[in-house]
This record gives sequence, structure tokens and C-alpha cells, in this order.
Amino acid sequence: MVNQKEEKLILKIMEEEIVPAEGCTEPIAIAYAAAQAVQFLGKSPEKLVIKVSGNILKNAKSVVVPNSGGKVGIKVAGAMGALFGNAAADLMVISNVTTENMKEVTSFLSAESVSLQVAENNMSLYILIEAKAENESVSVEIKHTHTNITKVIKNGEVIIDRPCNDDDFNSSLIDRSILSIDKIYSLAKNLDIEKIAPIFEKVFQYNSKIAGEGLTAKYGVNIGAAIQKNIEKGLYGDDQRNRSASFTAAGSDARMGGSAMPVMTTSGSGNQGMAASLPIIKYCVDQGLGKEAMYRALFVSHLSTVHIKTNVGRLSAYCGVMTASAAVSGALTFLEGGTVENVKHAITNTLGNVSGVICDGAKASCATKIASGVYAAFDGAMLAQMGSVLQGEDGIISNSVENTIKNVGTLAQVGMKSTDKTILDIMMEN
Repeated sequence: MVNQKEEKLILKIMEEEIVPAEGCTEPIAIAYAAAQAVQFLGKSPEKLVIKVSGNILKNAKSVVVPNSGGKVGIKVAGAMGALFGNAAADLMVISNVTTENMKEVTSFLSAESVSLQVAENNMSLYILIEAKAENESVSVEIKHTHTNITKVIKNGEVIIDRPCNDDDFNSSLIDRSILSIDKIYSLAKNLDIEKIAPIFEKVFQYNSKIAGEGLTAKYGVNIGAAIQKNIEKGLYGDDQRNRSASFTAAGSDARMGGSAMPVMTTSGSGNQGMAASLPIIKYCVDQGLGKEAMYRALFVSHLSTVHIKTNVGRLSAYCGVMTASAAVSGALTFLEGGTVENVKHAITNTLGNVSGVICDGAKASCATKIASGVYAAFDGAMLAQMGSVLQGEDGIISNSVENTIKNVGTLAQVGMKSTDKTILDIMMEN
């Protein structure tokens, strides 16, 4: 069981992690930092200097920025945020940018008013934006999470200084060590539904809407619509596994393709937010389950994603969607009446299957990885319900789900460090 103090903390973690965002969170974080810099500057900028970590560069380089008219990249996001961003809107910062506004953004970019550099530090999530106008300048620094402003300097004077531990990527957040699969399961079973219904109703509404958009309009490679089309042709079976994969991947198709529809994120990622929610939503709708069952399963899925991702880190060479896939596997097992041990086994099975999938930036292929992750989630859940689980000491699998989750963190943070650098080198050469 979970005591009241623990419940309160876990609910705060849920609220901290599940938030709305428009577009891929990395370019949007750049737009947010730029909007903040200009707000402190107090006038329209003449120049913008953007410095980002390699992982931010990787995730913002190839994705379409929403409301940009199909434009891609870091400089576009920075210019949009600087010229027309709403600094108070957090990750919805450029939601009101218009086609007319983009003419000025294009002119600003054409004048080479924006420069881009790779920051010389070891942080995975780091953004520094300097906005200049006349003889004045403001720099805004973000570390570890997408809206965590740690320093603001105006004309050499420090306006904001919020030091955080540069060696701990979770230092700006509520301590996640309280989380465990046992506690998440217990809360999902016993929590007053009214405490989680509002946030998961938003998840249901926002994420379902963008998935529908991805099924009906052309975005990226349209893997979600392609799966659906092959179901209709009879080439793929009309089963829950295929329908859930199609629905979930379609959301990513739209988001990576520049849709301006907001999504509810998880662990700083819209793709993870959709991957943690849409398979469960589709399952519950298709199976005729009620909203309460759906909300409780979404709680399992999202909080388990946060728990696993806390060990992996906000950005790394480990594809974060696979943490959500493992969490979905546990949530599917939960919906089928599985015990906490069954849920743990489902998560273990999925982590043992797809933990080698790399993150090579945000782009159209994220949707194809999401589809693969959903398929793996169903396989992991099916095996767990049959009483089958990957055994401890098999590769990265340990004798408990919590130790396996720690092993995945070690794999991502230590083992894949050089992989991350190699991926970035390849991307920069392309």
C-alpha cells in the first residue's frame, strides 16, 4: 500500500510530467528560451545566438516546426519564438504564430540574423539563447528539462540564477526515487479516480485528436495510415494489436510532420506521451471499457514510463519510446486483470526485447519505431499473461523488475554514451 505522503508526491510527479506541448519538445524548448530572452530584452531582437547540446541538436535538426509552413530546424524555431513567441505559454509558446508572421520570420532568417553553435559541455539537455538589439543583450540558459531556466543575464547583470546539479539530470525535479512498479500498481488500483480523471481526460482528448489527424492527412511516411490501409485490404489482421499500432503511430506521423495540434507529453516528450497513452486508449475504446478503467490504466502506463525514463535520462541514444512501450505492456496486463507480478513480468519482457533501439533524432521515422514498440508491448503482455517471463541474468534482465530498470539506465547513460556521439557525428555529415 501507499501512504498519504507518498500518494501526494506521486501525484505531483504526474502533474509535473504530463503537460501539453505543441510540436516536438526540443525545437519548442528553443522557441521558449528565445521568447524568454526577448521578453527580458524588452524590444525586438536584431540578432539571435543559439547554443545547444548535441542531443538537442539531434532532436531538433530534422523535425518540422508547427505553424512554420513546413520549415525545419533550430534556427526556424528560435526565430519564431524570438519574434512571435508567447513566453508565458511554456511549451505552447508558438501556438499562435500565423502565416503572416512567418513572412517576417523568413526575412529575419534570410538576413542571417540567427547563428547556431554546439555548446561545449557534457549535458544532454542544454540551451543558451542570446538575444541582441542595439547595445543591449540578454542570455537565457536552460538545463536538464525543457523549461527549466537556470540563468538569465541582461547587459552583464545576473537577473536570475538558479543553480542545479549538472551531474544529476533530475536535480530540478521532484525526487523520482519514490517511484516503483509496486507503488504505481497499488495507486492505480486504489486511488480516488477524481484525483486523476481531469489530467487523463485531457490525455484522451488531445492525443486521440492528433492520432485521428495522422490517419486522415498526409504527414511523413504515414506509417499509421499505412497499417490501417493494410488492415482494410486484409493484408494485416483486423486485431487489437494492429489497430493500436496504427492509431499510435498516426499520432507521431502528424506530430513529427508539423501538425499544430497539441499533445499531452510524458517525461518531456510528446512521442512518449502518445506512445504511453494511445495504445491504451484504442484498447479501451475497442473493448468497450469505461473511462475509469482507461484512466487507471493510463496512470499505470504514464507513471511507469516516468519511472523507467528517470533512469535513462531526458535525452540519450536510447529511444525513449521503448520505455513507454514497456509501460504500455504493463498497463495492458493491468487491464486484463493481471496481478502486480504479471505487470512486472510484462514490463520485463518488453525491456528485454526492444532496449537496443537507438534515438537518432526526432523525425518521420519516430512513428515507425512507435509502431514497433506497440507490437512489442502486446507481445510482452501476452507472454506475461501466459506466465512466461524473461529470466534474470539473461542479458540485461535482472532478478527483479526494479533492477532491470536500473540496468536499462546504465545501458543508456554509460553504455550508449559513445553511441550517442557517433549518431550525432553521422547526422552532422549527412
